[in-house]
This record gives sequence, C-alpha cells and structure tokens, in this order.
Amino acid sequence: MVSALPFDDFRNLLGKLPAGDAVAATRVRAQFDKADKPQGSLGRLEEIAMWLANWSGRPPAVNRPLVAIFAANHGVARQGISPRPIEATARSVELSAAGGAAINQVCLAYDVGLKVFDLALHLPTADITEAAALDEQGCAATMAFGMEAINGADLLCIGDLGVGNSTVAAAVLAAINGGSGADWVGAGSGADAAMIRRKAEVVDAALKLHRDHLADPFEVLRRVGGREIAAICGAILAARMERVPVVLDGFAAIAAASVLHAASSTALQHCMIAQASDEPGYDRAIRELGIQPLLDLGVTHGEGVGAALAAGIVKAAALCSSGMAAALR
Repeated sequence: MVSALPFDDFRNLLGKLPAGDAVAATRVRAQFDKADKPQGSLGRLEEIAMWLANWSGRPPAVNRPLVAIFAANHGVARQGISPRPIEATARSVELSAAGGAAINQVCLAYDVGLKVFDLALHLPTADITEAAALDEQGCAATMAFGMEAINGADLLCIGDLGVGNSTVAAAVLAAINGGSGADWVGAGSGADAAMIRRKAEVVDAALKLHRDHLADPFEVLRRVGGREIAAICGAILAARMERVPVVLDGFAAIAAASVLHAASSTALQHCMIAQASDEPGYDRAIRELGIQPLLDLGVTHGEGVGAALAAGIVKAAALCSSGMAAALR
C-alpha cells in the first residue's frame, strides 16, 4: 500500500467496506423456521448461522477456521504495571510453538488452526508516558502485516499476548471513549490493588502527554497503542474486505475493534466477541461497541483461548444449519 500519508489507505478502505448478504441470511432464517422444531428454539445458534451466511455470502460452513494470536511487547511495561516480567511474552510464544499452551489444546479439541505472530518482541514500543508508541510509518506497516493473517481462513478468531498490553488497551479505550485511567484498568494478569492504581496513573500520564492528538482514532492507535493492537486492526479490516467473519477475544483485540468503530460505525458488522470478562474496562468497552459476547465461562487466561472456544460454537451453529437444510430437501 502506497499513499501520501501512512493511514490514508486504511481510511479509504473504511469508506469501501462491503455490505453483508441479506438474502443469504434470510434463506438460513427460513430454513430454521421450516425445521421440525419450535421457532427460535436454538437461540443464538440460529443467529450465528445467519451471521455466517450474511458475511460469507453462502450457506453457513466453517472449513478453515484460524486462531491468530498477535504478540507484542511494550516499553511502558518498565513502569511497574504488571506482575510478570517482559520476558514472559516470549516464553508464552515459545510454549505455544511447542504445543504446550492452553490454546493448543483448545484448538486441537475443535480442529481449529493456530498461528502466533511475533511482532518484534525484542523491540518494545516506546513508553507511552514519554513518547508515541509508534511512528506513523511503523504503525501503518504493522497494520498491513496484520492484513496478511487471514491466509485463506473462512473464520478468523483473534487473540493477543503481551506483558503490559492491558494497560495499553486501557489507554486506547480511555482516549476513544473518555474517562480516566481508573475507569478502564483492571487486574489484568494478576495486578494487586497498588499495581492497579499504578496502571491508572500510567494511563492518565499517557493521556495528558498526547491529549492534543487524540481526536483521530488512528493517532490514538499509534500514540498510546501497541503493535498487537495495530496488527489486529489490519486483520479485522482485511477480513471484512474478503468477507471473512471474525471472532474477537482479549482486551487488546477489543481496543483494536474500538479504534475501527470510532473511525467507522459499520466497521465491525462482521465481528462477534468471544467472551465476557470481569475486567471493568473490557465490559464497558463491549457495551460501547454494542456486541453481545458469545460465552461467559470466567476464562481470563488470554492467548486467544476464548476465541478458540467460541470457534467451536460457531462450527456447531454452521453444522446445525447445514444438517437441517439437508433434511428439508
């Protein structure tokens, strides 16, 4: 992508988002209504099947699901905002590569592909309390990298990894939706009350430093965001352009979705949210997006585990639709 300004290509894409296929969705609705069962008795499974048809433009099917996890490190982590050392991000990536992480097991259970993207873990972003996390070119390039993550998938499930990313996500959400750090931070990966207060202070310091540049969602992204949030923005956009339904999981993924939603109110119509969370900022953010999560299992582990679990529900919804449609022929 080449343009005079790094973010212009993404702004242009947001103006050309394809609409869903209402005819395909209506056909699925009619099939469920004709089936030998009480109307609406499959609840959200029917809604999910219609969503799949609407965005794929064909009968509901999930043949190539992919969980894409974006891993990044943050310079602000040195501010004492996480009980985990920054090296823990690389260890989590290595564990996933070795097949020993929780996400590996869930993907095996539901026959879902898995890719973990190391976004320059050796090079943390700048400390957002001192400078912009990324320059414009670097942020746009990371978004473009995220656009390549789809890789033939017909259901894209997005997660994230990164020490300090809940603080960065809170900063993004505060910049977009308003409020102070205390409104958006939570325990994250196990912060105690003192560390939660420190996280709030860090978010407030970042908002103060960048306050004159936060009217544009893409400036919010590059100034107080991170590489994983930028890459997820790119992945969501690419999925929409290729009519691939998306399931989002994790605080960073919700922050990325909020950036796109702020830039275009229709940008997330092809997205579902995997699960609820007891993180106050996460819960508030999904209310702002107006998307009801699929699951509420109390899973706070991260690594896209919620996304992979939700993929199993989406696959089941597709099979219910196709099986019932076949029985009606």
